[in-house]
Amino acid sequence: MSGPEARSPSCSRPWDSSSPARGIPPPGPRCRSGVRRTPLWGSAERGLPFPGGGGSWSGHGPSSSPGLVRWSSSSPSPPGSVPGADRDSYFGDKSSFAENVSAPNFTSVASSSSARDSSFAPVIKTPSTFGNPARSSYGSKTPQMGHSVTSSSAVSTHSAASVIVAVVEGRGLARGEIGIAGIDVKRPQIVLSQFPDNTTYTKVITKLKILAPLEIIMSNTACVVGNSTKLFTLITENFKNVTFTTIQRKYFNETKGLEYIEQLCAAEFSTVLMEVQSKYYCLAAVAALLKYMEFIQNSVYAPKSLKVCFQGSEKTVMIDSSSAQNLELLVNSQDCRSSHTLFGVLNHTRTPGGSRRLRSNILEPLTDVDTITMRLDCVEELLQEEELFFGLQSVISRFLDTEQLLSVLVQIPKQDSVKAAESKITNLIYLKHTLELVDPLKALLKKCNTPLLKAYYSSLEDNRFGTILEKIKTVINDDARYLKGCLNMRTQKCYAVKSNINEFLDIARRTYTEIVDDIAGMITQLGEKYSLPLKTSFSSARGFFIQMNVDCTSLPSGQLPSEFIKITKTKNTYSFTSTDLIKMNERCQESLREIYHMTYMVVCQLLGEIYKHIHCLYKLSDVVSMLDMLLSFAHACTLSDYVRPEFTDTLAIKQGWHPILEKISMERPVANNTYITEGSNFIIVTGPNMSGKSTYLKQIALCQIMAQIGSFVPAEYSSFRITEQIFTRISMNDDIETNSSTFMKEMKEIAYILHNANDRSLILIDELGRGTSTEEGIGICYAVCEYLQSLKAFTLFATHFLELCQMDALFPNVENIHFEVQHVRSGVRSRESITYTHRLSEGHTEERNYGIKAAEASSLPQSIISDAKEIRTEISRQITEQQGRSSSAEAARQRAVYQLATRLLQTARNSQLDADSLRLYLRGLKTKFGAALSVARQGSEQPEER
Repeated sequence: MSGPEARSPSCSRPWDSSSPARGIPPPGPRCRSGVRRTPLWGSAERGLPFPGGGGSWSGHGPSSSPGLVRWSSSSPSPPGSVPGADRDSYFGDKSSFAENVSAPNFTSVASSSSARDSSFAPVIKTPSTFGNPARSSYGSKTPQMGHSVTSSSAVSTHSAASVIVAVVEGRGLARGEIGIAGIDVKRPQIVLSQFPDNTTYTKVITKLKILAPLEIIMSNTACVVGNSTKLFTLITENFKNVTFTTIQRKYFNETKGLEYIEQLCAAEFSTVLMEVQSKYYCLAAVAALLKYMEFIQNSVYAPKSLKVCFQGSEKTVMIDSSSAQNLELLVNSQDCRSSHTLFGVLNHTRTPGGSRRLRSNILEPLTDVDTITMRLDCVEELLQEEELFFGLQSVISRFLDTEQLLSVLVQIPKQDSVKAAESKITNLIYLKHTLELVDPLKALLKKCNTPLLKAYYSSLEDNRFGTILEKIKTVINDDARYLKGCLNMRTQKCYAVKSNINEFLDIARRTYTEIVDDIAGMITQLGEKYSLPLKTSFSSARGFFIQMNVDCTSLPSGQLPSEFIKITKTKNTYSFTSTDLIKMNERCQESLREIYHMTYMVVCQLLGEIYKHIHCLYKLSDVVSMLDMLLSFAHACTLSDYVRPEFTDTLAIKQGWHPILEKISMERPVANNTYITEGSNFIIVTGPNMSGKSTYLKQIALCQIMAQIGSFVPAEYSSFRITEQIFTRISMNDDIETNSSTFMKEMKEIAYILHNANDRSLILIDELGRGTSTEEGIGICYAVCEYLQSLKAFTLFATHFLELCQMDALFPNVENIHFEVQHVRSGVRSRESITYTHRLSEGHTEERNYGIKAAEASSLPQSIISDAKEIRTEISRQITEQQGRSSSAEAARQRAVYQLATRLLQTARNSQLDADSLRLYLRGLKTKFGAALSVARQGSEQPEER
């Protein structure tokens, strides 16, 4: 398709007569009841400069009106706010503001199981338009941002969701073309994606799982009652705890989206315009997203302040959410709080940004060999240069969350409150602390040899880092820095600005110092008065208060004097205050507000000067997070004997082991070899229960992921073929919510694999067909195996159906391997038991009745065990009589020829042997081929001898 009719998701199309008019109507100069006009910053009336420099700011976006209106505190909350107050730990209420235009018609839909059937009839809370105070009020919920930046040690491994995503799908002939735009409210970055998807919408669901959204925005035409689209239904099924909001489709406007990006994208990332100018659906999604952020989330960004990047579905491995869960990439299947996951094994990061980057890389490994090789070179250098490793680790651990710092610096406060002032002051101190770490980081990277580390050094040579720091130091004290503890940071904020810059500020600080000294003196006098060991303490909630460590028995009459109030006791520590201390705290707070106000004026002026240089922090954020992740990989190597992987067209692992199992057992698990090539790309794994089949399958996938994110892998030697997709069918659970039995769930998962697998996939299937009868299970497994072995995908198929092992006689690319067991006969009652070696051998397992032997080890009655053995013997005899014995000599000969050909082809592609070694290897192949032909001839002669 070409032309506007084929490309635009918002314009009218021949096949889409219902499409509304494009764009947003121009604003009219009207002001409704309950609304007052105010500038965006209350401080603007007093002449405070804006972060972006001079001039007034009236909202971002091409459709912003010259004047903004804000809902007054006395009027009802504006309709259109996102409902619900169950996330107060992440959100705080803030007043919404609106332009003098009709706002988007926002609809919030709670995702629930009852709202996902074909007759979808959700309970919809529909505010019509802004500026209609007669409507019922809705509390606006905006993520609290910019008020604090925590150190890396205080950041949890999995932070709360903070991404808002808009999704749009083409209609008519364009159906299946998906546009996604997401913005993280804690980090100043917009991620755009556009790609075609099939009817299963696999790519969409996988992309959304990786983004982990807090809220999803879709067009109101996608969830029409009784006629919701398949995409909407699938998303609500897969994201049960995510808020869904619908807006009118006319706001999904690609022209407005492009204008938004041109206005908000930082200069460093302006090349994204070339990538997205023809990606009409992701542009439409970003238009709706930013309009929603402006009207409802009340977030306004300064011009040229955001990082905008385009991420297609190419150059990364696709791992669906079910596989990520089966492989325990991020969450342990038994205990969600456990660190026994691949993320837990590799996560030795010191910063929140490094942890986030590691998480996203595990979910989306790379497919570009050059990029992976550069990362491996870095890890190798870090392991060889001990001084560099510990030096970088020390410096990186002192960085705060640079991305979150950037986010709050580029956001424009809606009003100049004490909280906003305190936030800006705090973040300026954090910025100074961050910039002071650039030079130590550069000094460590200067002598590095690998191209990637050299590139990081070059990016840190940006003169803007020094320019910003110099401007900050002209206003901010050299001693002002990030310190742990609320009282320490309060002191830093009070005395952040140098003396003699603002005379009134100096007077306010002297007043504050006197009050603090008076408080300390008063508490000392109280201690002397009552002969008690009183000490001054401070908390952000209570301000200054009194603490005392003493036993009850040492108090006069066993209780504190009546002058002390609000008494709490924790073990032997008393905390309390007095009426005079409360009054002095109020005076202290009033003085502090004056200090913050005047410091804020100075800080705003400083920010106006440095704002045009601040975008170099995007570079710094990327460098720090990448270095943190690479250091984490190197750290993991020091804890175990990992090896650097190679990349060829063969999956070959010598003595590899399961990385998570090693962490659980605290010792090296049993290691095994793996060898998969294009000539032997379908491996059938057999063995008794608990012999290690499932663990082995997961081990291979985990090693593949580790290799493709740039980490070393747990093995003595490893070679991998780049895979583009990883599929697993491992778990065996039913699903009550979707009314799926164990067998039906198996069939859905295997259908998904068959529809999406290609020649570059890695497929792991564990015991398919167990949920139905044996005959049907074998039939389904055989048909699935025949289909998969026709692909060039690398497939490992674990099964208890030994009938499948005969496929190697029909298909030369099928190999059989099995896990060995040892039989031990104990002296007590001469009972035989099984010892699991967890070691792999060629061929299929010769074990029989191992299910009965496993049952025998349990508490089943002996009579049941005996009957089971007799019945099993009779059934086996009958099956053996029915089966004919046929010679497979010709199949063995063809197999030998096929394997020789594939080995020769592999050698020609990847061999790095010298002439003598290559000659010896070829002689070995010749000898092995001759032996295989000899065995085939013997097999053809045996029937005649009988």
